[in-house]
This record gives sequence, structure tokens and C-alpha cells, in this order.
Amino acid sequence: MSPVQRVVVAITGASGAALGLTILERLAPFAAIETHVVVSNSGIRTLLHEVGPDGFDRVIAAADHMHEPADIGATIASGSFRTAGMIVAPCSMRTLAAIAMGLSDNLIVRAADVHLKERRRLVLMPRETPLHLGHLRNMVATTEMGAILLPPVPAFYQRPRTIADITHHLAARAIDLLSLDIPDQATPWAGQDTGASTLADT
Repeated sequence: MSPVQRVVVAITGASGAALGLTILERLAPFAAIETHVVVSNSGIRTLLHEVGPDGFDRVIAAADHMHEPADIGATIASGSFRTAGMIVAPCSMRTLAAIAMGLSDNLIVRAADVHLKERRRLVLMPRETPLHLGHLRNMVATTEMGAILLPPVPAFYQRPRTIADITHHLAARAIDLLSLDIPDQATPWAGQDTGASTLADT
């Protein structure tokens, strides 16, 4: 029997709150996964606006453990609390900047900092557009520190028909980046048969 794998999921106030919710709801059926969830105050507001009045209730229902964003003494604030990884979905530019600067003034940033210092997988889904130089520099800084940046950019080759199609694919990609001991969540690209090709075609 495989040991339980702990996964931290954080939802910040950027647009795209459904991403974090979908990640949690995709992980919930797996008994081998134990989720630890932090939602910022702005994240709750965005959930209610973008998902609906039951948005935050659905997060609570899907999570194994909920933590208050101000509780910097929570289990996930310590490197001694072993986890399989952390996903920040969506990741606001404020949270991205705080992670880049190591400003652990709330549990989301502290938990992210712990994952970086312990060399554990940290997946950030930054949501903003267009981007200015400060945003880009913070993305470079967090990447250099070991984070994986997964901007929520739709995969149009999947031919999504609904927003839910897009959200589920992005959530699946984020989960797969943690290399958990569960079946792959995203449908792999099977290739495209376009007939014989030559170097001249490239």
C-alpha cells in the first residue's frame, strides 16, 4: 500500500479561482492523496464571484485540511512536514512577487518558500495580462529558485468546447507536474498524422 501523499493547494485573489477548485475536486477521489488548502481573503471573494455562491463551500468539501492564511504556525509552514508538492492556482502577481522576494508574511507565501528551500515541487499558475517588466522579472526569479510556472494558457489543440474543458485540462496539467503516484490526469498528445514529411517542410 502506497503511503499518503500530501499536496498543498493555494488559491489567491487573481482571476481563475475555478482552477484551484478543479484541482482539488480532481484530487479528492484519491485516498492516497491528502490535500492541505489555503485560500486568501481575496481568493474567497473571487471564488464567490467567478464560481458562484457555493464556490468556497465546494473548496471546503473537497479539501482534507483547511488552513487560515494568517496561520503561519500551521503544519505546512514547516519543512519538517513532508509533502509531495504545492500548487498555487491561480497565483496573483502580489503572491508571485512575495514568493520571489521571500516575504513570508502569510501562510501561502511561507508554504511556497518552504517548498523552494526543501527542493520540493512548486507549481505556480500566474494570472495577469498584459505583463510588465516587474511581472516578468518575478517569473524569472521564481523559476531560477526552482518553481515551475504554468500560466493558465488554453491548449487549443484539445479543441475545447466549454470553459470547463479548458479548466479541467489546465488543472490536470498542474497535477501531473507533481508526479504523484496516481494515474495521469491530462490526456497525452497522441501525435498528428499529416503524411510523409521531409526536412524541407520544417
